[in-house]
Amino acid sequence: MSFRTQPAPPARLNRCQLFGPGSRPQIFEKMAASAADVVNLDLEDSVAPDDKETARRNVIEAIGDIDWGNKTVSVRINGLDTPWWYRDVVELLEKASERLDLIMIPKLGNAADVYAVDALATAVETATGRKKRIGFEGIIETAAGFANVGEIAAASPRLEALSLGAADYAASMGMQTTGIGGTQENYYMLGPKDQEPRQKDYADPWHTVMVAIVAACRVNGVLPVDGPFGDFSDDEGYLAQARRAATLGMVGKWAIHPKQIALANQVFTPSEEQVREAREILAAMERAKAEGAGAVTYKGRLIDLASIRQAEVIVRQAEMIAG
Repeated sequence: MSFRTQPAPPARLNRCQLFGPGSRPQIFEKMAASAADVVNLDLEDSVAPDDKETARRNVIEAIGDIDWGNKTVSVRINGLDTPWWYRDVVELLEKASERLDLIMIPKLGNAADVYAVDALATAVETATGRKKRIGFEGIIETAAGFANVGEIAAASPRLEALSLGAADYAASMGMQTTGIGGTQENYYMLGPKDQEPRQKDYADPWHTVMVAIVAACRVNGVLPVDGPFGDFSDDEGYLAQARRAATLGMVGKWAIHPKQIALANQVFTPSEEQVREAREILAAMERAKAEGAGAVTYKGRLIDLASIRQAEVIVRQAEMIAG
């Protein structure tokens, strides 16, 4: 391992992020009562231009008035190429309760985008004497964001998480699809020419950008999160994508419909068997240390330091969930 160790990401649950438009305050109470770890009150894509200011007022009021329990409360602001984003930041930090945890920045293209919001947030916090330093999360959803994901992940100590925004990413990349995440019908390989019938082998068109996000996040102590899955009638498709994301190292996934919350929590919650095995591996390591043994064997296989680190991650996740 490099002498520069990877910083630890924020120690909080991020299995499911539930989104709701700021223009629909009637759903905020239901979001607060849900099983999502993070609630994202949206001022961007789900809000019509004529409703932007009303949505902002709704969100500011709700942050202080609603009991959000132990959830992380985040607000997605408008993009930096719009006339609304700076007022989103200023009014959120001047008027919203300190119950607000995060500002989500969409369509990040480079480190300067993060710097711009950071500079504005710092000025407002200093001017108002706001005690709680706001955190950031961002979305990689453009070709520029993909190309510059490393510098984005390192851009600010405020940054806690990065998500993949599949729909805008596909548009920016010129992909021939209107699907938001998941399998794409024309992204496949055919079996051998002499195979009868020739089988289609579907690949994952989001794989490369997901790996890039995970790597950039892990290097910089940021949580990598999978974004939306558009077809909320396809539970199996959602689960398949969530499992791929978890296998690649992502810690959670968005829910754009309440029915997706349980699916995300199912995938990103370690099973009882996984937790039990992780605890047994750590216990075996402790016994080996006490006995002066240099190697640890568990169920017939040699356990190395990488296995122990994996076990520690699972146990920490289980303890946060239990807490």
